[in-house]
Amino acid sequence: MSTPNANTPAPQVWPTLRAKDADALIRFLVDAVGFEETTAHRDDSGVVHHAELAWPEGGGVMLGQEREGGAKVTPPGAFSAYVVTADPDALHDRLVAAGAEITTAPFDTDYGSRDFALRDPEGNAWHFGTYPGHPREGG
Repeated sequence: MSTPNANTPAPQVWPTLRAKDADALIRFLVDAVGFEETTAHRDDSGVVHHAELAWPEGGGVMLGQEREGGAKVTPPGAFSAYVVTADPDALHDRLVAAGAEITTAPFDTDYGSRDFALRDPEGNAWHFGTYPGHPREGG
């Protein structure tokens, strides 16, 4: 995996998703997968309107509870993401131990990545692997 350098800009593209049970999805993504909860804004009844989860290796996602009058974004369970990780096998093993639904066992791609995939409790598809994307020009 490549390491960001001082010239790498901070993440400005934030994948977003909605959940039927945002608190349960946050707990899964934090406790099982390894995201870090950086903020969660709730209304007076405790409904998550906006949460941000950071990936320790860079980037993150935003999510919120599906609710009447809320933003019309991707419906719950229709999200898919590729998350770069330096050690997909260790992450896979931790997720298996946590009872995650693995949809694709670890495998090596023809372009040099090591990948696997899972489905979260909301039905979203998460792909993890070592491929960091094509290098930027001049960087």
